[in-house]
Formats: sequence, structure tokens, C-alpha cells
Amino acid sequence: MSKKSTVKSRERIIAARNKSIVGDTLSSAIKLNGISKSFGHVHANKDIDLDVKKGTIHGIIGENGAGKSTLMSILYGFYQADSGTIEIGGEVQKIKDSQAAIKAGIGMVHQHFMLVENFTVLENIILGAEGGSILNKATNNAREELARLEKEYALEVDPNAVIEDLPVGLQQRVEILKALYRGAEILILDEPTGVLTPAEADHLFRILGQLKDQGKTIVMITHKLREIMAITDDVSVMRRGKIVATRKTADTNVEELAELMVGRSVLLNVEKKKSKVGDVKLSIENLTVKDSRGVIMVDNVSLKVHAGEIVGIAGVAGNGQSELLKVISGISKAKSGRVILDGKPIGVMGKADPRKLRERGLAHVPEDRHHMGLVLPFEESENSILGYQNNTEYLNGPFLNMDAIRADADEKIEQYDIRPPSSKLKTANFSGGNQQKIVLAREMERDPVVLIIGQPTRGVDVGAIEFIHKRIIEMRDAGKAILLVSVELDEIRSLADRVLVMFAGRIVGERDPSASEGELGLLMAGIEDKPVDDDVIEAKTLENGETKK
Repeated sequence: MSKKSTVKSRERIIAARNKSIVGDTLSSAIKLNGISKSFGHVHANKDIDLDVKKGTIHGIIGENGAGKSTLMSILYGFYQADSGTIEIGGEVQKIKDSQAAIKAGIGMVHQHFMLVENFTVLENIILGAEGGSILNKATNNAREELARLEKEYALEVDPNAVIEDLPVGLQQRVEILKALYRGAEILILDEPTGVLTPAEADHLFRILGQLKDQGKTIVMITHKLREIMAITDDVSVMRRGKIVATRKTADTNVEELAELMVGRSVLLNVEKKKSKVGDVKLSIENLTVKDSRGVIMVDNVSLKVHAGEIVGIAGVAGNGQSELLKVISGISKAKSGRVILDGKPIGVMGKADPRKLRERGLAHVPEDRHHMGLVLPFEESENSILGYQNNTEYLNGPFLNMDAIRADADEKIEQYDIRPPSSKLKTANFSGGNQQKIVLAREMERDPVVLIIGQPTRGVDVGAIEFIHKRIIEMRDAGKAILLVSVELDEIRSLADRVLVMFAGRIVGERDPSASEGELGLLMAGIEDKPVDDDVIEAKTLENGETKK
């Protein structure tokens, strides 16, 4: 097939499909009618009706386990509904898989990007949609189409760049381009700003606004209520598998949305008294860490954390925060430097023993609960003592005392409102937010001297966030030294008494939590460490959303 006929063929397919989608701005792009889905005895979705208007940005919010992801997975063909129908542009569609969704004009940008890291941008975009048996012709055709899409939607990115060399903001653009290349008129975005700097998030919103202006329809799943208010036209709230409300965004506010999500009033702002700072409990001196390739991930970092204070580390994921926490907790080795826990050094060059560190009063909530915090096939009660299973209160001679373990787990379940309240349930069957509570309860209830926490509310709904934040402040007020790592800038600013910013493995600045989001955002992007007025921040942001070095 010639290049001209290939392009015309794609245009005919898109035009034929769009004929049913294009209409006035009040017509429906997506209409879900009575959608239900169960997994065993769990009803993930119950008789859901949803109407998403063409050319709008529609937000979907809800607690963990509310059914948002299941609903979007049905729309994109990952799951089949037990009952109900899906209409796209007024026509009932049977979406049996993701290929059928793409054919129907639906594209999805996942929270964890679905890209081949050692492929180029162009190779990723055409992967699975080469359009012919001769790869060179397909590549040349795709290059021209990609250039058109980049220009039309302000999504410029080097087609020859290798994915692993691109910052996350540009990788996200590749995912959007990939969907547009396949002719998507409807885009589903799952937690799209979770790994972006404030400047990158602002640029993404400009892109979404431009896509909307071009007639595209966007469905956005997010936990961030302020983003819902900033970017969406309409918002639907899910609770316990049902849509309990749909609002025009202009007619609601974050307080109402939070209450609709949880079913009660939610305290959105962290209330805390001025910290009463005591002695230094954690000291890091000139710490340098290399990865398995010999690349420096933590570069000569020094910091102190006192009793009764929370030191927050802000930064985009991948700038050394994870490696720092792993060395402090004894999981990884350092190349050089010292870590001193409650006056005594930790053998960071290879002699650290995580079990002995726990006995010395160090508790660790890891960033990745699935890979480092939990054993998902284990029961909740087993995970609730993981790492502490040799403590005498859990033993009956040489054997585990399961009665004592389950009694302890049941107490934590009640204290931390873990749902469902079953210590015998496999941990894999809990929602992400409740899995996080299992880890937090295990570590926080050990009465530690120092608590290090990575991403305390990652993937957690607004009600659980409120509870977790209150508990962290209670521990600070009880005299614990807390080192907190989070990619959520609002969370850092709300909880921390001092804010450190990491970029490229280094501490590039220290600020009071009252510092503006713009100033902290510039530090997160590697801008020099000096106060910056919000008025000049936009001038330091390039058109493509990247900040000047």
C-alpha cells in the first residue's frame, strides 16, 4: 500500500467513526447504562449510569475501592461488564478488549506508563499499529503524522529520543501522542500528575485544554480535588461501587466533593501546633550512594532530624529519595558517608542489619508497599507483624502464637479503620489505601525513635489521607523524629516543619513550609537555590513545560 493510500485509509476510518461522535458540545461522547461488575462476592460496580459530554473534561473521584479503576477498565476493554451497555457517540458498542476500545476511538494513558524504555519515541508510538509489512514505509508515514499531531496539539517531543532518556513529563506526552496517533477522540487519564513537577502539571493542563478545544473528550481519574476544580467541566463521585453524585465543577467545591466521597465531613487542612524540637535523633553526613551501574544516585547529602519534628523531602520521583531511604533502613549500601541513629552510627557501607535497626528504634514505611512493605498472598495478620515476627509477644516457644498475632492485628484493624475488618483475609484482597494502612499500623505502633516514611498516601483516598496525616502529626507531637518523602507538594507543605528539596541526588535547597508552590517547584526542577517571586516563575518556564537549567 502506498503512503498516500495509507494516510487516506486512516483518514477514512477516523472520519467514519467520528461521524457518530461529532456533534454539538452537549451531545454524549460516552454513555454508560446500568453497568455492573462483580468479582466473587465483591460488587465493584453497581448499576452505574454515566453521561460524559463531548468536548469536555470529566473528572471521576472516589475512595480507594470505590470502583473507579474497574469502571475505566470496562470502558477500555480490560474487563467485561456483567450487565449494562456502553454507548460511544450514541451507538451501542461491544468493547471486548483494548483493540475494540481503540477502534471505538478510546485511548488510555495509564498511571504507570506503558512504554518500552529502550525504544525511541517513534518506535513506541507505532508499536502495534505499524500499518504495513514494510517497516520503513510505516515509519516514514508515522513520522509525518507524528509531526502533524505535535504541531496541532503543542506536544513537541524528539521522535528519535530514547524513552529512558526522557523526563517523565515528556514520557507522558508520548503516551498521549500514541493515543492520538491511533485516532483517539476520547482520552482516559489515570492519576496523570502523580509523577510531575508543578510546572509539568501546569503544562499538562494546558495540553488538555487545547485537546478539549479541538473537540476531544477527556476522562480524568485523580485523588487531587484541587486539580478537579482547576481543569474539569464536570465531576462524578463514586462511593462503594456506585456513582453517588455528578456535579458541574463550577457549582461545587472541594469540601462538598470530599464529603460526597467519604460520606462525612473531611478535614482537608492539616491542623498542627508549633513543633517542640528536641535532640538530634537522625543525622546523615556526606552520604553518597551509587546504583548497580555505578551511577551516583545520592550525591554528598547531609541532613539532621530532631525529636519532635517532621523533615520533609520534596522532589520529583527518581531524584535519589528512594535510594536515601533504602540506605537509612539498612536495605542498601552506601559508597561513603555516615548515618547516625540516636547517637550511634549505622554501618551504611554494608554492616547495617534492618532487624537490628528496628530493635534500635527505627521504623520504615517503604515507598512501594507491594514490593517492599507487604507479602500480598499472606493474611493481613501475618503482614501486620512482618519484620517483627521474632518479638517475644508473637511467640509460643519456637512457634508463632497465632492467637496473639490475630488479637494484635484485630486491634490495629480497629485503630486504623482497616476495611474489610478481617485479619484472616489475604492482603491482596484489600484496596491500595487499606494495604497502606496495614503497613502504617505495623510501623507506627512499634513506638519508634525515628520514623522514615516514603509516599505515605500514594494511591490513598481523601478520607484515609486525613487519618494518616493526623497520625503522623500525633507521632511528631509525641516526640518522634520523622523523615518524610513525598512527591505530593501539598502534603510536604502541610506536614513538614522543614522542607528539603532533592534534585539529581543532591539537596538543592531548604525552605520553610510556607514557601510558595512555585518556588519549591523551581527547586524541584533544579533551578538555583535562591528565593524567587511567583511573578517571574512563568518567565522561567519554557513553552514545552520544561524549566530552564
